Order: sequence, then C-alpha cells, then structure tokens
Amino acid sequence: MKDQENLEILRKIYKKPDSSQRELAKDLGFSLGKLNYCLKELQKKGWVKIENFKKKDNKISYLKYIITPKGISYRTKLTIDFMKKKMKEYDELKQELKTINGEKKDNVDNN
Repeated sequence: MKDQENLEILRKIYKKPDSSQRELAKDLGFSLGKLNYCLKELQKKGWVKIENFKKKDNKISYLKYIITPKGISYRTKLTIDFMKKKMKEYDELKQELKTINGEKKDNVDNN
C-alpha cells in the first residue's frame, strides 16, 4: 500500500467516520476489495480501529472506523511529507519559469 493511498483513506475516515466501506470505496475511487484490504492493513499497523456496532432497533451490524492516536500521528507525518514535496515542486517550477522568462528576455534584447 502506498503512503498516498494511506493518507487518502485516513483523511476520508477522519471526515466521515460513519461511512460504509462501499461509500468510502466510491469516494476514494477504489474497488471494495482494495479498500477492504487497505483497511485491514491499516488496522494491523494500529492506525485504524474498526468497531462493530448495532443500531438500536435494527439488528444489522455496522462498522465504524476510528483513527487511533498512532494513526493520527502517521497521518500528520504523511501530510507534512506531502506538503514538503509540493513545496519543493513549486520551488522547482518557479525556478524553471524564471529561467524561461530570462531566456525570452535575452532573445528579445538580442533582436
């Protein structure tokens, strides 16, 4: 499982902890099988707790996903790493634009 996928799953769970696997899979663009696999891996690592509960009058069980303190720490680390990567990409693009603009200016001055 990739860190980016983990981050996406943890973000969705944080925003919608009462979502069904089907809803989460649809929101994330994952197959139900892939999401199930990912959730089990996150649970094994201790980042997500999966609780089984029943609604009052309905005997059907539902799952609720809870991000553990360890999971919150991991999500924070992934978010910081993601932001660092995006800032680096931004700086590289900014430098590229300066170089391109400098080349254009030189061409205009030479003509």
